[in-house]
Formats: sequence, structure tokens, C-alpha cells
Amino acid sequence: MTDTGRAGIFAGHQIEAMARAGAIRAAPFASGQVQPASLDLRLGRRAFRMRASFLPQERPVADRIGELALHEIDLTGGAVLETGCVYLCELLEGLALPDDVAASTNPKSSTGRIDVFTRVICDRARAFDQIAPGYAGPLYAEISPRTFPALVRTGSRLSQIRFRRGQARLDDAAHRALHAAEALVTSAEPSISGGVAVSVDLSGFDADGLVGWRAKRHTGLIDVDVTGACAAEDFWEPIFARGRAGRRDLVLDPGEFYILASKEAVRVPPDHAAEMTPFDPLVGEFRVHYAGFFDPGFGASEAGGAGARAVLEVRSHDVPFILEDGQIVGRLVYERMAERPRTLYGAGLQSNYQAQGLKLSKHFRQPAR
Repeated sequence: MTDTGRAGIFAGHQIEAMARAGAIRAAPFASGQVQPASLDLRLGRRAFRMRASFLPQERPVADRIGELALHEIDLTGGAVLETGCVYLCELLEGLALPDDVAASTNPKSSTGRIDVFTRVICDRARAFDQIAPGYAGPLYAEISPRTFPALVRTGSRLSQIRFRRGQARLDDAAHRALHAAEALVTSAEPSISGGVAVSVDLSGFDADGLVGWRAKRHTGLIDVDVTGACAAEDFWEPIFARGRAGRRDLVLDPGEFYILASKEAVRVPPDHAAEMTPFDPLVGEFRVHYAGFFDPGFGASEAGGAGARAVLEVRSHDVPFILEDGQIVGRLVYERMAERPRTLYGAGLQSNYQAQGLKLSKHFRQPAR
């Protein structure tokens, strides 16, 4: 594998070099599988309906499957994953990482926006979505559809993986310097503490005051590999702004799933990547942004973005919670790239969410309103 050896997130061409060197074990990559700073992971041939979620600790995942699996599912012809169930799926990709390269995983944006909870584990893992330097072995995706049943098959892409060498994350001072140079968000002076603050927009995105979408229950299924096949009205209830004494707010009902958007437009410079922190108990009892990777070029003018809102997947926990317009709901943490990607997000790629506002996942046809 040839690369510069610099610390940072690996760019797409470095990921391809890792595969050629045998550090990523997989069949030939599919079209569009390599992204500017990540690799889409593909479901393998088998899935298992599990009794419960688990971490393997000091054991191979296959041993735990033998103990906890309720039945095996063949994915080669497609299979429906039901809501409220836990599945473990073999992935086509495996790893043989160098000793100085670690990896992390996250759901793809389209996965998070249909409320399919997905995490990746590996042998002897003590944490989800974290893969230690030097790991050699298979990868598995734990999948639990929360709201909509999902049709998946061998080759479906629900998760993505990033590779990094060394310490790439910016500290607060570096975040401030980067914002001063690159205008990471449209806030003139954003709060920067453990990342760049992002707030929710409840003022309305159109003439009718649309502020978001709340998922319906007991819907049809979503084929995760098909774009534009589902009518939004069959799966989502629109939410409109309602002012009260000059205030705009939204009560999050426990257990319900919402699609909202940030007030700020977000920009990721070409030599950086970013990730949204998924949950901060200091700002409220809710989880924001299940799918947290922002690739280099997201919202950037160099890739035709000119700023893009961060779409927020929001779920309240045990108690109702009131969100107010402009309330901070998460933070963007930026990391340096080891090398600048040769292709940016939105620049000649099949990038579904460049220059986005309030937008449902690619599976839905936008309603005529």
C-alpha cells in the first residue's frame, strides 16, 4: 500500500490502495462504493435473527451467533427485516489492517433517514462501530429497523467505514481557526466546544411553514436499494410551524421518529471530513443524527454545494421534550484528511444530498405540495 503516512482520514484513492494491498478483503468494489472519505459496506449472503444485541468481548462473533441466533436468513434472493427485531448480517468486506490504521463505522445517510438502526461489530470487539489498529478478520452489521420494515439483499449498503491513521480530530482552537478561514457554518460566531454547534430550524422551509416530518406507524416496507419508489405521504406526516407568542417549538413525543433540518448551512472543506455527535445528554433527552459522516466537499462551493443543511434524524427518549427554533441539537466534529480526495462529495458522484434543505431519504418521492 502506498500512501504518504500522514495522520488523518484516508481518502478514496487511499482506500482503493488498501484493497489492492489486501488490507480490505472483499470481492471487487461495486460502482460508487468508494466515497471521498469512506467505503460503503455491503451485506453478505446470510443474516441471523438474534435473541438480543450483544458485544463479543473477547470471543469471535461466530461463537456468539451459535449461542444467540434464533434462525438463519438467506439474503441472496432478498429478505424483509421486521421492525423491533435484531438481526446480525455478515458483510462482504473483511479487514487485515496495518498496525497503525484504525477504522470506525456509521450508518449511511439514507439508512439513518429511514430509522434503520445499524451498527458494525468485529471479533472480540468491546464497542460498536470501533475497529482497533491491526484488526484482521470479518465484519458484521447489527440491524434493527425501528419504524419501517426494510427489504434488503446481498450487496445492500447500509453502513460505511472510515479509516484513519493517528490523531486527526481538531481541538477547539483548531475548529475556531478553520471556521475563521473556511466558514464551516453560516452562523457568524457559532458556539465551539467539543465541535461546532448546530441548531434546529423550526421557522418553516416553504410558504406553508413545513418544518419537518414525523414517521407513520404500520406502513408498507422500504426496499433499501430502490430510489424514489415510495410515496412520502404513505410513510410520513408533515409538521408545520405554529407560533405561540412569537415562539416556534415542537414537542417530541417519546419513541417517535422525526426528520428535521439545521438552521445553519454546513460546509466541509475539501481537506477535512466531519461527523455529527449523535447524542449529547447535556442538551436534552433525545438523540440526533444517527448517520453522522460528512464527506469532504459536502456543502462546499468547490463541489457545487454552496452550503447545505444538515438533516437531523431525531428521536426522543423516555419523556416528551420541547425543541425550540434555534436550539442547539448537536455538534460537528471536524477531522483532517491524510490526503485530499481526488473527487469531492457532489462533484461527479451520485451524491443524493448535496445542496440539500429539509429532505427525506432517496427512497421517497417528494410530495406535490
